[in-house]
Amino acid sequence: MGSAPLDGDGPGPEVQSPLEVHSSYRGSDWTPERLVFHQNLETFAERIGLIVGLQSNGKLSQEQAYDQIRKIWKELKDSKDNLTQ
Repeated sequence: MGSAPLDGDGPGPEVQSPLEVHSSYRGSDWTPERLVFHQNLETFAERIGLIVGLQSNGKLSQEQAYDQIRKIWKELKDSKDNLTQ
């Protein structure tokens, strides 16, 4: 996958498709479903970091951050329940 230039003077940051693996899954019990859950777990962690950063910089209240984290926690839990039965 190529990178997009920021100002036309050189390569920019690498843009990753949501379908690409963020990091490799090294579990001995590998299945496609566990790989998808692993990706969902990494996405959850990234989103938590963004929410915490927004709250720390005053862009979200503590209540808004809590509500968003609670929502994405439920999404992750549902993902686990559906993928790792």
